[in-house]
Amino acid sequence: MGEKKGFFGKLVAGLQKTRDNIIAGVDSIFNGFSAIDDEFYEEIEEILIMGDLGIQTTTSIVEDLRKKVKENNIKDPSECKQLLMDSIMEQMDLGENAYEFEKRRSVLLIIGVNGVGKTTSVGKLAGQMKDDGKKVIVAAADTFRAAAIEQLTEWARRANVDIIAQQEGSDPAAVVYDAVAAAKSRQADVLICDTAGRLHNKKNLMEELKKINRIIDKEYPEAYRETLVVLDGTTGQNALVQAKQFMEVADITGIILTKLDGTAKGGIAVAIQSELGIPVKYIGVGEKIDDLQKFNAEEFVNALFHVEEKDEA
Repeated sequence: MGEKKGFFGKLVAGLQKTRDNIIAGVDSIFNGFSAIDDEFYEEIEEILIMGDLGIQTTTSIVEDLRKKVKENNIKDPSECKQLLMDSIMEQMDLGENAYEFEKRRSVLLIIGVNGVGKTTSVGKLAGQMKDDGKKVIVAAADTFRAAAIEQLTEWARRANVDIIAQQEGSDPAAVVYDAVAAAKSRQADVLICDTAGRLHNKKNLMEELKKINRIIDKEYPEAYRETLVVLDGTTGQNALVQAKQFMEVADITGIILTKLDGTAKGGIAVAIQSELGIPVKYIGVGEKIDDLQKFNAEEFVNALFHVEEKDEA
């Protein structure tokens, strides 16, 4: 519980700028309006868009809010806050099978452009799964960045998990081939592949991912598949654009959203889920291994509005 509370605290702190952006404004609307009218809704819309929830998501949330206000016959703007929070939470439902890969023998492909915290996320996930008692192997298949291999080797050493790597510039698919063989012979519970994400060269990336996927399909058909794209929360709507581009080249099953500490664009977590229909499965609020945690919509929205968590949660 202590660790969880610690993360909630970090999330609250990390979302401070987003909160200053959105919530201060929202609160002043709830308290500043005496009636719920079109102007009231327009103000809320404007503030949510500024918090990087995006136009489409904001429209859905506000429409939902209007519906709830009507159904519950609410007249007082101050009573809308919880309804707004509920509407935001509903945009972010993960579905019950979000973490199915933890229960099965699985392969996780982690993709993302340079600088978003991809290799670090692989290392943190590996460490956490190892701590959960799983046998983990990581594959250094981001072979075009020398630093990625070194970095992952260091994370593997820290987490005390096996790493499969070749030298810089080698074929990523060959690394994955070796890693799959190792995962099978060592009976690993999970194989986490740090793969490339050179989006500026989409055709190459697509070919590479196809090749990697073909190898896993052929050599390891029994493995449960998960493909997570790592996005930098500080880039806001740009992260959304990146996610869309990755969706064109791979079957993305989830998002890891990093660097939410100290960004004013935390609302992007809501937008990604709502607009792309892809769940944010992990969020990162710092450097330490436990600063990457499973995404919890209620916790996120509570932190966004700085509502203290109920202790039984």
